Amino acid sequence: MSTGYKIIEKEGAYFLTFQIVGWVDIFTRKVYRDIAIESLNFCQKSKGLEIFAYVIMSNHIHLFARSSKGDLSGTIRDFKSFTTKKFLEIINSKIESRSDWMKMVFKYHAKFKNKQTNQVWTHENHAEHIFSQKFIEQKINYIHNNPVRSGIVVKAEDYFYSSARNYADTESVIDVIIVDFLWKTI
Repeated sequence: MSTGYKIIEKEGAYFLTFQIVGWVDIFTRKVYRDIAIESLNFCQKSKGLEIFAYVIMSNHIHLFARSSKGDLSGTIRDFKSFTTKKFLEIINSKIESRSDWMKMVFKYHAKFKNKQTNQVWTHENHAEHIFSQKFIEQKINYIHNNPVRSGIVVKAEDYFYSSARNYADTESVIDVIIVDFLWKTI
């Protein structure tokens, strides 16, 4: 069921949330984070994805992004499709100790869609069009402080899987386009 959070402005920047079905904490394992990072990097290089901020949490990813090619929806679709295939390869291998449980959750959520045997990501991207400087700052701070609010780190820039590190001019796993505003930590 659609919630109305859709990508309408093809050239626009959006705050996006990609959630794993059933809130499965897939990203607690490095192998899955690496797949997501590799795919985001590919989308940047080959599909025109421009990332301004991101965070990879245990069961969801937040992005502030746009498409230089005007196809953000297509890029997200390709990202989710590629990562789903790679995640399922790991889950079906002998290295994932939670595979039986994960397969059960992904099969359960797939039953709501025709001809689908597994569903890893929710269909919604919770796309919010970014329209003002205040909204930009609000969303970037929200993204960066997600690990702080979750009690994972004290300072946002200490979380390795976040663009807060880019904004603090520290080593990071994904390059971003820095948005000019005053950097603040909670």
